[in-house]
Parts: sequence; C-alpha cells; structure tokens
Amino acid sequence: MINVRTKDIKVAVQKKGRLRQATMQYLASKGLEFDPESPLLITNCNKTDISAVSLRDDDIPQYVGAGVADFGIVGENVFYEVPSSSRIVKKLGFAKCFLALAIKNDSEIDDVRALEGKRIVTSYPNLLTSYLNKLGVSAKIIYVRGSAEAAPALGLADAICDLVQTGKTLEENNLKILTKVMDSEAVLIESPVLKSFERNPFYDENN
Repeated sequence: MINVRTKDIKVAVQKKGRLRQATMQYLASKGLEFDPESPLLITNCNKTDISAVSLRDDDIPQYVGAGVADFGIVGENVFYEVPSSSRIVKKLGFAKCFLALAIKNDSEIDDVRALEGKRIVTSYPNLLTSYLNKLGVSAKIIYVRGSAEAAPALGLADAICDLVQTGKTLEENNLKILTKVMDSEAVLIESPVLKSFERNPFYDENN
C-alpha cells in the first residue's frame, strides 16, 4: 500500500475510453483508489495527497512535460505521436495494441512502397510520416480525429493508418492489414521537472 505521507502527486489519466478503466485498475493495484463516478477533472485519492487529473489522451504528454502533472498514463502510440519533454518510466503491460496500415480487401496495393503518391487517412500523422520517410515513401497524409476505417469505402483514401486491437473493426469495414507500423501498450510517463516526494508510489519496489 502507499504511504499516506506521500505529498502532492498529480497523475494525468485518460478521461474516458477503454484505457481509463484499465488505468484505474492499475492505480488501485498501487493502493490508489479514486471515485470513478466523479465528474471533477481533478479527483483526490482517499487518505493521500495524490490526485488524478482527467485529460484527453493526446493532452497527457504535454501536461506532464510542462510539469502540470507529475506522472501520466497514456498509450505508447500517443506518447510518440505528441511531442513533449516527458519521458517513459516503464511499460505497464496492459492496453496492448498496434498501429497498422490497412487497405481495402480488394485493393491492388501489395506493398508499402506501392503507397507512393497515395492518400492515407490517419489520426497519427507524425508516426505515419516518420515510418514512411524511413522507407522513402511519399504519400498524401490526411488527418482525421476518428473514424478512419470509413475513409476507403467513401473514396477519401487508398489506405488508413490506425490502431488495431482485435481486427474486428477492420473486418467490419472490409479492410485488411498491409503492415504493422508499431506495437503499443500503456506506459507510465513522468515530468522532467518532477518534484521531490517523501515517497513515490511508482518507484516503490513493494508495489
């Protein structure tokens, strides 16, 4: 359990979505229990001075990097997509998935290099650009905040780059994986301006 004398630690967490539930379970395993029904953006942990700050997932690296939050739990894909000065402390072993390029089932594209000059819809333009640059491929990247899977059927794109967990969503939209871009899972990140604490729950070898 966490020493109740731990002072003023702020942990940035995703405010909604599947990662939030898994994050709260992880924090509970560290002895940090928060009211899951609280509508507040900042929720105090019972019997400690530790608080959870609920944010959009792509805001977490920046808030932690700026020192607004001391730690954050976010998808590895988001950490590398969003520039910040925060750093990964450790991988947490849950919320595993991967970022992949996908095409229509009847597409004639059979290799990543065949995407040269093609249109790719994604919510991860930085990761995709970096991946394609390493292969010397130049494509037209179209940024969307969500629903990338619908783009090929609507004629908006020749391919998409999106997160895959089970592959069911791709199958439902008549898409297939062309190649994996990167693996991802939940990671614990910390601020470069981390304060000194009497005891830090995330570096406690007994937790």
